[in-house]
Amino acid sequence: MLKEILVVSGKPGLYKLVSKGNNLLIIESLIDKKRSPAYPRDKVISLGDISIYTDEEEAPVGKILTAIKEKENGGKVSIDIIKAQPDDLRAYFAEVLPNFDRERVYPSDIKKVLKWYELLISNGITEFLKKKEDKTADEEVSTENSPTNANEDKADAKPVAKAESSTQTATVTKRKAAPKSMTAAKAPKTKSTTPKTSTPKRSVVGAKRGG
Repeated sequence: MLKEILVVSGKPGLYKLVSKGNNLLIIESLIDKKRSPAYPRDKVISLGDISIYTDEEEAPVGKILTAIKEKENGGKVSIDIIKAQPDDLRAYFAEVLPNFDRERVYPSDIKKVLKWYELLISNGITEFLKKKEDKTADEEVSTENSPTNANEDKADAKPVAKAESSTQTATVTKRKAAPKSMTAAKAPKTKSTTPKTSTPKRSVVGAKRGG
C-alpha cells in the first residue's frame, strides 16, 4: 500500500498515485483530495522507500507506522504533535523505535512521521507493511517482466546527506530496490511508481552525522 503513497518535496502532506502518463504522474492529496500533476523536475518518492536512522541500520517507515498503530490501538497519537516539546517527542518515539539515532533524527523528523501516521489512518490506510503473499506475487510479476541478467540491483545502499529544509529535517540516501527493507538479498528489477527523474529511489529521515 505505501508504494502508491508519495511524498513530494516542497508540498505538504502525502499524495496517492492516481495514474501515470508520459513523463508525469497524476497525484491526489490525502489532505484535500485535489488532483495535480507531478513532473520529472519534481522530487517525488514513495513512502514505502523511506527509512529512519537507527544506531545500527535504517528502519523502514512502514515498520515504525505499524508500531505506532499498535501503541495507539489504531487510533490517533496520544501526544500533541504541534505543542509537544522535543524531549516529549523523543520519549514517545523511543517507545516505538527504541534504537532510533538521537543525533540524526530531529524532533521535526519525529513530528513528520507522526503527521504521516495520522493522515494515513484518517484516510482509511492502516496496513503499512506488505503482506507476505503480496510480496511473493510482486516478485513473480517482476521476474516475468525483468531481463535475464538483472545486475543493476547489486549495489549496497550508502547514505548521502541532502538537506530538505531549513529546519534541518530530512536527508536523502540513494539506495537500490531490495525485496523489503526503511533494509537484503538480490532482487529482480521492478518498475518504479515514480517518473524518471533525478530523485533518489530511497530516502532516510534524519541528518548526516558530522565528522
